[in-house]
Amino acid sequence: MSVPFPLVIRRRFPVPSLTVFVALQVLDMLTTLLGLQMGAGESSIFLGRLMRVGTMAALLIAKIIAVLLVAIALKFRRPRVVVFLNYWFAGVVSWNLVILLLTQISLSH
Repeated sequence: MSVPFPLVIRRRFPVPSLTVFVALQVLDMLTTLLGLQMGAGESSIFLGRLMRVGTMAALLIAKIIAVLLVAIALKFRRPRVVVFLNYWFAGVVSWNLVILLLTQISLSH
């Protein structure tokens, strides 16, 4: 029996996790609020402009958009979008933590 060419190897893709998504959203809000309170600025142009209506309102609007993206992805059976968003927000939270650390270091000197 011959093997069809090209041989396609399917890699196992991570399972989308709504629990991780919610946890990352909470961590993003908390680290953003803490950073702003410490004097850091918002690096997202979209969120920065949205914050003219208020910090909390801007963050809630951003979270509603994120939830809508996940809902649409699940409705259309695109679980990879949820996985991608989880990786994206893990990066955002990591960035926020780096900024918090750098802000804390600069405040202590």
